[in-house]
Amino acid sequence: MDQVLRLRDVTKSFGQGDARIEVLRAVSLDLGAGQSLALTGESGSGKSTLLHICAGLEPADQGQVLIGGTDIARCDDVAAAALRRASIGLVFQHFNLIPSLNVAANLAFQARLARRHDAGFQADLAARLGIGHLLARYPEQLSGGQQQRVAIGRCLAVRPRLVLADEPTGNLDEATGDSVLDLMLELSAQAGAALLLVTHSPRLAARCDARAHLRAGRLGPGAT
Repeated sequence: MDQVLRLRDVTKSFGQGDARIEVLRAVSLDLGAGQSLALTGESGSGKSTLLHICAGLEPADQGQVLIGGTDIARCDDVAAAALRRASIGLVFQHFNLIPSLNVAANLAFQARLARRHDAGFQADLAARLGIGHLLARYPEQLSGGQQQRVAIGRCLAVRPRLVLADEPTGNLDEATGDSVLDLMLELSAQAGAALLLVTHSPRLAARCDARAHLRAGRLGPGAT
C-alpha cells in the first residue's frame, strides 16, 4: 500500500529547564492511501500539536514526518508551503475562511493555488455539504456550522493526498456531523487520500479504519 504519512520517533517539548514538558515522545505511525485513522486523547495530550507537525506548521524537536516520501520536517518554509498547498487538506477548529471572499471563492481558493480547480467537482461537493445555496454569501453571513462546512469543502476541493482534521464536526449537530464525516471518509477513500482525524468522540472514532490514543506523549492503541 502507498504510504501517504509516515512518522518516525517524533518528539516535541515546550518550555525550558524544570518547566519543560515533553508533549510528544517518540511518536511513530503509518497511514496509507485510502486509510482513515482517528486520534483520541485527553485535552492537552498533544493531538493538535501532532497535527500541526504533520502539516509543517510547527517544527518537531526530533524525528521524521514523511508526506509521500518527502520529510516536511526538513523543508524550509517555501517548500513546506508548496507541499501543503499541493498535497495536504487542513480542517482545524478555527475555520480560517477569507472574509473578503464569498463561499464559492473560499471553496476554490486552495484548489486554484494548486492548479486543480474543477468547477463541476466543487459544485457537487457544495451540494453534498448542503451549502450549494450559500455560494454568494460571505463568511460573516454564515452560522458557525455553515462556516465549518465551507472549511471542509475547501479542504476536499483540492483532492489532497492527506487530510488532517481537528474536530471537524465540533460545530455541527450530531446528524449533520455524521453526514459530513460520511462525506469526508467517502471522498478521502475514493481519492486514495489518507485521513487523520482528531476527535474526542468515541462514536466518531469508531467510524475510522483504525484508532490510536495519545497518553502522556506516547501513542497507543485506541479503544475498540
